[in-house]
Amino acid sequence: MSTSQKHRAFVNAPMANKPVTAIPGIGKVLGSRLNQRGYADAPAVYGQYLMKGADPRAFKAGIKADCGANRKQQSDCHGAMKGWSNQHFY
Repeated sequence: MSTSQKHRAFVNAPMANKPVTAIPGIGKVLGSRLNQRGYADAPAVYGQYLMKGADPRAFKAGIKADCGANRKQQSDCHGAMKGWSNQHFY
């Protein structure tokens, strides 16, 4: 699977206070929806990833419910969270 430049940039840098739109699969529209649901930044989305136990199905279902992400967007977002975790913790 090929990764996008956005994915590589997200995974290879500290998450810090990156906006949700820095997450692969999350653009302006979905980012706005996530902000409205209380996700102020990328670390808040990562927190949901951790709370779901890194379970792909649970995380993707949550992203779909929270902002209406389609399958590709869900997959890109999950891949970024998993990739970031692997890059910085393993």
